[in-house]
Order: sequence, then structure tokens, then C-alpha cells
Amino acid sequence: MGLIIQQRALEAARGPRKVVPLVKKRDRSLFDQIHRAMNSVVLNIAEADGNDLGTAKARFASACGSAKEMRADSSSAPPTGISRARL
Repeated sequence: MGLIIQQRALEAARGPRKVVPLVKKRDRSLFDQIHRAMNSVVLNIAEADGNDLGTAKARFASACGSAKEMRADSSSAPPTGISRARL
């Protein structure tokens, strides 16, 4: 794991992983979408590492899109009693 951004993405994914199971209890479909987007961010960044510039740029763009999707999904999540700032 050579990229600092990959380490940061893994750290950032730990926060929502604690809250996402609460969403799962209320909206299984939304949970699945958030879970897939969260994994996509980390996996696309990992895939970018070691690729040629064009491919790496595309993977980073995909990771950015997934991060935005996760943010939007968590904004539409049913109330869990936990601050959305933690998502």
C-alpha cells in the first residue's frame, strides 16, 4: 500500500462501517448501495496504484464519484439517532 490517499481512504471507511449496520436494519437496499460505494472508493484507489497515468486518472475519478455517491446516500439514510457528520 504505497499511496497515502489509499491509507486515508481505509481510515475514512472505518467511521461509516460503525454506523452502516444501523442503516441496514432500516433500509437494506440503501445499506447495500452505501457499502458498495464505500468499497469502491478503496478498491479504485488501490487499482490506480501502479497503473499508467491514464488508467490511474480514470480510477481516481471513479473513486471520487463513489465517495460523492456515498455522501449522497448517507444524506438520504433513514434517521438512526447518530449524527450524519459521522457518516
